[in-house]
Amino acid sequence: MHGPGPRSSRINALYGQVKTRAQLVTSVRGLVKSYSGKRLQGCSTAAFATQAAAQLAGPLSELLTPMLEAISTVTAQIKALDCQVKNVCAAHQEEVRRLTQVPGIGALTAVSYIATLDDPTRFKRSRDVGAYLGMVPKRDQSGSVDRQLGITKCGDPQMRRLLVQCAHVLLGPFGGDCDLREWGLKLAARGGRGAKKKAIVAVARRLAVLMHRLWLSGEAFVPRGY
Repeated sequence: MHGPGPRSSRINALYGQVKTRAQLVTSVRGLVKSYSGKRLQGCSTAAFATQAAAQLAGPLSELLTPMLEAISTVTAQIKALDCQVKNVCAAHQEEVRRLTQVPGIGALTAVSYIATLDDPTRFKRSRDVGAYLGMVPKRDQSGSVDRQLGITKCGDPQMRRLLVQCAHVLLGPFGGDCDLREWGLKLAARGGRGAKKKAIVAVARRLAVLMHRLWLSGEAFVPRGY
């Protein structure tokens, strides 16, 4: 089976740069607090480098200027990557609309899913997507022992995280009414060790399978009896 689609690299790069910028901003705020005892004024992350530079002076400014320049560079990269991701979304408006019919699935998850899989016909069966994204359990089989372990976690970790977040939304208090939500809540209600966590992962896996089926078939989502 092929690796992730080329468009997914842009989305993963965007996530990575946003995470990097957040870490740099946190570090700068922490250093300012440690050295001066004061806090930098609040502002948007995109404007942080400029706003922070205006509040610093003397040795502290010299110390942190390289970090602020790095934040400015990352911010420019984020802006460019964000434009590319929006172009991907615009090029797949119909697919995004179809996938976001599913409760819990937002536009960002839909376009990330499309970019990660790249071509739905790569998979002979929709259920193969769950394995491709590392969301099927490993098994410990030896002799008479056949134990189910944690999921394999192969494939794109960011896509897996997005699907898990969507599963949390679907099973939360404001999740849409559908068979999948009802099934997941029953799994979580069984109790036992890690029942809720297992239910979240199981629902995330079924979301991945359902999205592929809708994308490939062009069908509309049916909340009940799908």
